[in-house]
Order: sequence, then structure tokens, then C-alpha cells
Amino acid sequence: MAFFDNPVIPGFSPDPSICRVGEDYYLATSSFEYVPGVPLWHSRDLVNWKQIGHVLDRPSQLTLPDTAPSSCGVYAPTLRHHDGRFWVITTVVAGEGNVLVTADDPAGPWSDPVRVGIPGIDPDLAWDDEGNCWCVFSHDGIRAVRIEPETGELLGEPMEMWSGSGLQYPEGPHLYRIGDWWYLLLSEGGTERGHAMSLARGRTPTGPFEPHPDNPVLSHRSTGHPVQNTGHGDLVEAHDGTWWMVLLGTRPCGDTPKYHGLGRETFLVPVRWEDEWPLPGPLELRAEAPGLAPHPWPAEPGLDDFDAPVLAPRWVSPRRHDPVAVRLDERPGHLVLHARAESMDRPGALFVGRRQRDPDCSARTRVDADGGGRGGLAVRLDEAHHYQVETEDGVVRAVARIGPLWQTVAERAVPSGPLTLRIDVTTTDVLPPTVTVRPTGSDDAARSGLRVGGPDTLRLGYETDDGGFEILTELDGRYLTTEVAGGFTGRVVGMYATRGRVAFDWFELRPA
Repeated sequence: MAFFDNPVIPGFSPDPSICRVGEDYYLATSSFEYVPGVPLWHSRDLVNWKQIGHVLDRPSQLTLPDTAPSSCGVYAPTLRHHDGRFWVITTVVAGEGNVLVTADDPAGPWSDPVRVGIPGIDPDLAWDDEGNCWCVFSHDGIRAVRIEPETGELLGEPMEMWSGSGLQYPEGPHLYRIGDWWYLLLSEGGTERGHAMSLARGRTPTGPFEPHPDNPVLSHRSTGHPVQNTGHGDLVEAHDGTWWMVLLGTRPCGDTPKYHGLGRETFLVPVRWEDEWPLPGPLELRAEAPGLAPHPWPAEPGLDDFDAPVLAPRWVSPRRHDPVAVRLDERPGHLVLHARAESMDRPGALFVGRRQRDPDCSARTRVDADGGGRGGLAVRLDEAHHYQVETEDGVVRAVARIGPLWQTVAERAVPSGPLTLRIDVTTTDVLPPTVTVRPTGSDDAARSGLRVGGPDTLRLGYETDDGGFEILTELDGRYLTTEVAGGFTGRVVGMYATRGRVAFDWFELRPA
């Protein structure tokens, strides 16, 4: 019996939407303030996924102002294949609103977007037998309207639909025609620990809808399951006739309330049919694999040597890519960054990174900041929550930004010339508790205490010429988590420049 490991797309890959064309599966996820927008993935077996590009990969498709708050940007795309074309509809918060793009090939190019004049977020697309295109979305509950998909024109007034079992924030709707029923799948309860998925069905696209008697049909709320925040799923029928669901979840760890730094990730669960209802689950970290021929792709390389003419699809930046400030052609075999802001806290700060995919990992880069530059290696959650190790004028320093507080934690003089900076993340050797509550009572109870600690430890430093790791500081990872910082993203690890010109010879991000 074959098994697979969840999540199938680890690290900051939320709100998955999936479609099948023959024996090929394609999946899109949210990207929020990072560009290019809407990562696009390909699989042949539902388990092994390869990123083949982005849907919104040029300024004419996606432009976010430098002042757009973190966790704004691209929300919850829906990916569909209809009439020989691929369709993506999504919401650009702090941008153009709800937009729709198409492509003949999912690897691109994708069209410039047309604006769909609906309010709210999380739009979905479904076509009926008469060829009508229905757009279902979240705005004061779940609503639907017919649209002309080529132009985005509304063909009527939005109508109220079934909006869940009464929990807060009904969102992420998907409408399906399966057999004689129309099924409406949605999330409710909020995308935090109370997240849940509920299901209803009707005979027409607009209902009336009959809710499943045991809603929510999937939730891990108030359980000890290692995967939490489960919801925002999408159904797909495999080419062998089995049914599956992709959905988001988190892997919180550490002490109460537990923390997740990798963000919301993409998981895969089987779907069974009972009394003409598609019921998802269970969700397991180690699960029985689909009965499809395994199709593993070559492993994503951990090392980027910057010899290629363009950056690989895994590289992203906050709000915009800047071909003037991010250069691969200026110094052979190097990525050269030209600072746009004096701090990682400022709008327009120049940062190029990759999603942290493994709880235990090591990031390294070779930096040359001679000539008055300042830059280095950072783990970023947003402008107000990041750790960084940088070099400038013969000094290497570790810096922490936690909410309103910014501090140089440690610094040391180093010889001039290129320097290898390094950040290690470990969950197996976390820092001692910052707070220990000693319960009253017996000596044994007093000795045991009540530990309050984060999910992981980040060690920031640099490598010596003999390969040793000089650790400047160790920092608690809880401050780079959604539970502390808020928002919808996960950690991104990468390079930055905050003064002058900084050259990077290579970058490596590997599991520990």
C-alpha cells in the first residue's frame, strides 16, 4: 500500500483551488502582497506538485502600491477549465477588486484582467447546461450572479444563496454541478482555529439549498489534531473516478496557544459519497495515496547560483518586482539588489525571497556589500515582524523587528570582503521559556512549572572561513507567526538591501 505525506504543498500555500484536464491536475493558491501573484502548480498524481509559474506575473496584470498593508493583495483564486480554456477569478484587495483572466496554457501567458463588478471576496465560477456563467462570492453572506465572463459584465442583480450553518464569516464558496445536484461548498467560522467546511445542495444553481444534516462536514476545531484551521477546500474528480479535496490547514506547535510560522498550507483528503453527498476526510499527516500512477517531479533545488537569465518561479517580492533594482545582468553569476528604502520596515523595501517550506531548515547566502552597501538575509512575516542578519562597513549585525520594537540584538566586526550569512530554524531545540509560571503546592509541582515557549528557535549569524557557524543571537520564533503578528501569510526567507548596492553570489534554503 502506498502512502503520501501531508501537506502536499508545504509552506504558505493557502486557499487552494484545483481543476483537472485529462490526467493533468492544476492548482492555484493565494499570494496576498507578494508578486508575482497566484502561484500555479501542476501534478499527475495529486500528491507531487511542481510550480510552473504564476497567473499574474506582469505589471499590466497586477500592481500593488508600496503603501498597501501586509496581507492585502491577491485573495483566494478560483481555477477552472471550461470550453478549452483555463479561467482564474480572484480578488485584489487594495487593488483592482475582483478580476478574471484566461489562458490556453496554464503555464501562460495569461490575459490581462477584466474587472468583474461585484463587491466582496473569494469569487467562484461555474457554468450551467445552458452555457450561463455563474459567479458566486462572499459579501454579507454568499451571493451569486450571472456574468459575461469575457467582459466581466453582470447579467442581473446578485442573489442571496445559502450562507452556511450560522457560523461567522461564510466565505470561499465553490459551486459544482455533479449528477442531478448542484452542490455549494463553503468555509465558515473564520480562518483561525474555528475554521470549518459546510455543504448544501439544490436542484438549480441558485437553490433552494438543502444543508447537510451534520454540518460542518470537516473541521478540526477544539481537537488535539496536529493539523488545525482546516477549511477553504475545493473538490476534484480524479481520472480514475475517485474524488478528492484540497484544502488549507496549519501545523501549529509550541506551547499554548501554539503557533504556526509557515502559514496556511495545502493538504489533500479523500472524499467519500454517502446518500449523494460528497463528504471529505479524514485528514492525516500520513495517508493512503490516491490510486493513480505516482509521478514525482525532480526535487526543487535548494541552491540558486543566479547563473540563469531570470529568477525561478519560487522567488517573490512584496508588492512589485523591480527590474531596475533587482538585477541578474549587472554582475555575472550574482543577484544584485539596489536599495529603495532605508529599512525593511519601510514601504518599498527591497526584499526577494522564497517561502519557508520546512519547519527545520537552514538559509545561507554569500553577500558582498563592499562599496557602501547594506543588506543581508532575512526571515519576513510582514513589515513589523522580521529577523535579519546583515553586513555593512566591516560589521555584521543581527536585527529584530517585533511589532513597534526595533533592536540591534548583536553585532561584530568582520574582515572586509564577501561574507556568508546564515539563519538556522529548529523546532527540536527551542529556547528556554521567556515566562515560567510556578504553581503553588508541592515541591514536585513547583519544580515542574508551566512552560510558555515558542514553536521554534531562529539562530542568526555568519560562517567563518573554516565553515564554522558564528551565532550572533538566538530568537524565539513565536514573534514571526500569525498568532502574534496577525494576517494571512507565512514566513518568507530571502535577501534584501537597505543601502546602496548589495551583490549575492548564491542563496541556499534547505531542510535541516
